[in-house]
Amino acid sequence: MDSKKLAVLMTCYNRRDTTLVCLQALYKQNTIFDVYLVDDGSSDGTCDAVRANYPAVKILKGTGDLFWVGGMRLAFAEALKENYDYYLWLNDDTIVDPNALSKLFATHNDLIEKGFPNSIIVGSTRDAITGKPTYGGAVRSKHWYSNKYEFLQPSQEIQECDTMYGNCVLIPRSVAQKVGNLDPAFIHSLGDLDYGLRARKLGCSVWVAPGFIGTCSKNSVQGSWVDTNLPIGDRLRKALQPKGFPIRAWTVFARRHSGPFWFLYWFLPYLRAVIGYKNLSASPSFSVEMKQ
Repeated sequence: MDSKKLAVLMTCYNRRDTTLVCLQALYKQNTIFDVYLVDDGSSDGTCDAVRANYPAVKILKGTGDLFWVGGMRLAFAEALKENYDYYLWLNDDTIVDPNALSKLFATHNDLIEKGFPNSIIVGSTRDAITGKPTYGGAVRSKHWYSNKYEFLQPSQEIQECDTMYGNCVLIPRSVAQKVGNLDPAFIHSLGDLDYGLRARKLGCSVWVAPGFIGTCSKNSVQGSWVDTNLPIGDRLRKALQPKGFPIRAWTVFARRHSGPFWFLYWFLPYLRAVIGYKNLSASPSFSVEMKQ
């Protein structure tokens, strides 16, 4: 990457061993970078363990209620002060392959040569056991009745997409200058999807790098708002919590990205919670990031 400066942005909460494994893989990359890690009030010794094993990591203390978007926004805000050439969003449960960063930078260089300098590069992940794809780029469903953003399967070619899930995302400075930080309207989910969509509206583009950059298992739906084994009331209550579709955040997202009939889509997650995941095909967009 020559003399380009890279900031790696992370947030964590009470999964010390997972965070350490992520950092171990990250520091095997053949790239120089600074890590900004938000510890959102962990009580399991995450902070001390990171300081002991990776003293160069810049640890920022959270308040305990930042969740994924809030934590990443804090890390991003600190890194933006230093005017890095690149910013990498990285979930602390994503284990990057040894060539992951090189692949992301090579993809961006290819896009610069093709006339797309203001490009976000998304890394796709696979399940460590099954090898099945898990997270990466996202495209809006072509069904007129759906407001869902579906995972885009990676290929051996660079693919353009509509937006992304924020597990591993490379953002060049030119994009960060146009789009800014993650929107504070969001708490845990939707912030990554919103960022990609806003970037496209501002003339940037979002691309999926070829192949995979590492592993990340999908979060279980057990005990969540889409778990049909839970009573309806519990599902609806969970849908309104930060990890689901809190009313203010979902209203901002729907109004911003769902067109003139956004209010029709607005009801879908709550209807989905009541009816059940398997019984409602017109499901809304859903972003699963770090669990807290």
